[in-house]
This record gives sequence, structure tokens and C-alpha cells, in this order.
Amino acid sequence: MFGKFKRLWKEPAWKSSYDVVIIGGGLHGLATAYFLSRNHGIRNIAVIEKKFIGFGGAGRNTAIVRANQRTAENLPLYQEGLKLWPTLTRELDFNLMFHDCGNLNLAHSEAAMNALRMQIATAQMLGIDIHLIDAHELKELCPVIDISDRPRFPIFGAMYHPPGGIIRHDALVWGLARAASTSGTDIFQETEATGIRVEHGKISALETSRGTIHTPRLLLTAGGYSSQLAWEMLGIPLPISVLTIQAMVTQPLKPLLSHVVSSGAYHVYANQTLKGEIVTGAHMDPWPNFTTRTTAHYIKHQAEALSEILPCLRGLKFMRHWAGLADMTPDMAPIIEGNDPVEGLYIDCGWGYFGFKSAPVTGKYLARYIAEQRRPEILEPFSLKRFCENRLLGETANPPGYGPWN
Repeated sequence: MFGKFKRLWKEPAWKSSYDVVIIGGGLHGLATAYFLSRNHGIRNIAVIEKKFIGFGGAGRNTAIVRANQRTAENLPLYQEGLKLWPTLTRELDFNLMFHDCGNLNLAHSEAAMNALRMQIATAQMLGIDIHLIDAHELKELCPVIDISDRPRFPIFGAMYHPPGGIIRHDALVWGLARAASTSGTDIFQETEATGIRVEHGKISALETSRGTIHTPRLLLTAGGYSSQLAWEMLGIPLPISVLTIQAMVTQPLKPLLSHVVSSGAYHVYANQTLKGEIVTGAHMDPWPNFTTRTTAHYIKHQAEALSEILPCLRGLKFMRHWAGLADMTPDMAPIIEGNDPVEGLYIDCGWGYFGFKSAPVTGKYLARYIAEQRRPEILEPFSLKRFCENRLLGETANPPGYGPWN
């Protein structure tokens, strides 16, 4: 007990064997554990986390949710994930603070407007609520945006995605952890995975800093550290570059920004929280690294970029600044693999900066994959084999065969 409050999840006793073991106490691992018990009756589950749950990408993001990606392979997963938030709030009996305020992606040229038209056409064919608006319609939706010719990159219009919005990230961590723990999942924090045993081509056990856990099924979903663990413990190379991505938050203001606003030209995005703070993020560092240190360069970048498109924010103070790791694949789509090359091994990583918004829905389908030993159709495009077969998805403009390992 902490005063009059109870822990949201129990302190488990150590056991020597589990039906499923999950490396990574982030949102993907917790969501998979929750759906394994809820949908498939598998409750003898252990989640192993080196630090504490929500330490990594789950707690180092700007909590934006949306379904406005580029490709027909990606969009169905994110669309279902976006529809899942209200349902999940009820199921978990936990206020996730889902706010479908809408997402605005700015265009700064006619070429950018044409690119958005193609992206919107794909999404609309799949039934997603999204459309193109011109600069004057944008100004009506978001009066504080500067649509004059003063900005270095004038605004021509935007892609408007009304169902998009924001979720409280720590509430999602706590809600999933409580539900998983209540259903029987043992969550071990400050426990490091140190080795994976494979016998006759099958997963047999996980070595940890607390001892050995025997298990026939192991899910590796450790965010930016997944590729490192896969190589060091199993000798499996994953086509992933790990890059630092930074974000920050301003002092609170009265409500003025009612949508999530992003600009690829300025490499900036922003939204206003329920507390009135402006949360803003930038593009990734251009070099692979595993650091979560912040840099003064991005403070300057954010201030300049926000002042261009939202001049009313000039003079604001940044109050906090943080960084996380983005595990980027060449085609900006995840790697979801099972039973290949090791039977009983499942891998879920490579989400880049899409990992937060995809967590519950991916956990739902990963749980089915693990329980039924068959890959759900919605996860088919994300096989690791696509990189060997030159079938990269079109989420980025990288040419076929491009990759950080070349």
C-alpha cells in the first residue's frame, strides 16, 4: 500500500516456467499480454523489463494517434487501432484521455498538395475519414496558423484527418499493466534479459538477471533495443537503424490550438494538452545512436519552426525537453515475425515513430498469432522476409534494395 492507494499491478513471485515470456515492458508487450489472457485464455505470462514499464518509447513520445499513413498495407492496421481507443477505455475501466481533436498535415507547395491528394485517395478507398482542405479552410479550422506569405514556406493547404488525436501515454501504460496483472501476467521490473536458449531449433528458456525462465514461446518487443538483443542473443540481423528523436513542452497557455498540426517542410509538429501546454516534436537525429540525450540544436529548431507557422507562440518558454529511440526500417514499416528462424520466437519491432499509435491493435493480433500459431492476414505485409525478397513497402520513397545494411 502507498498511503490509502493500492498498487495498480501486483508484485509477483518468481516462477521457473511460463507459457509465454515477453521481453519488453512497453505498450506492445503489455498489450500482447492483455489480449493473450482476454481473448485466448493464456494467463501464465511473464513480462521482463530491464528498467520499469513505460521507460522507453511508451513514455518518451508525444502521444499522437492517427491513421493517415501512405500505403494500403499499413492503413488498415492503424485505422482499426484508431477505432479501438474508446472500446479499450471501457474494457480497461481506465480513463485514457482519448481526445479525437483531428490531425492537420500542412502542405507548403503545389507539389506537396498533389502528393497529399494521392495519399488521401488511398486512405479514402479504405474508408478512412480524411480529405484535402485549402489554406482558407485551414484558417477557419485553426485561426492561429499563419497562411500569409510571411513564412519561409507559405502554407498552401492541409490534409485533414478528423478522427486523429491524442492519448495520455502514461494512462495507457498503467491501464494495460493493471489489466494484464489482474488476468495473471507477472510483470518483473528491473530484470534484465541476458540470454535466450534455443534447443533443436526451438525456444526453450530465457536467461535473466534473476534466474532462468523455461518457456516454449518468447516475444521480443523491446523497442529500440530489439535489434541489438536479436543479434547478441540469437545472431539474427534485423534491418533497423536506431535514431534519437526529441520532443519538448512549453509553459501552459489558454486554449488556442484545437488540432494536432504537423509540417514536413519544417520538420515540426505540435498539439495543446489538456493542461494547456504546447507539446512539440522534431525530426530524428540524422545519425544512428542509442542515446536519449537532448541537444540545444533542437530547442533552437523548434522555436524557429513554431514561430514560422504559429507566430502567436513567440516568446513562450520551453519547460521540459526529452528524447527517445526510434527503431527505423528502410520502408518505415514494422517487422512482425513468428517461428522463423526459430520455432517459438516472435519479433515485434521496427515501428519508428509509429509504435505508440499501433500498440493495442498490434497486441491484439500478436496475441492471436502466438495463441493460434498462424499469422493474421492483417500482419502479412510486415514479415521479415520482405527485405530478402525486395518487397519493401511504399511508406517512404526509398528505392528497392535500399537499407542501412547495404
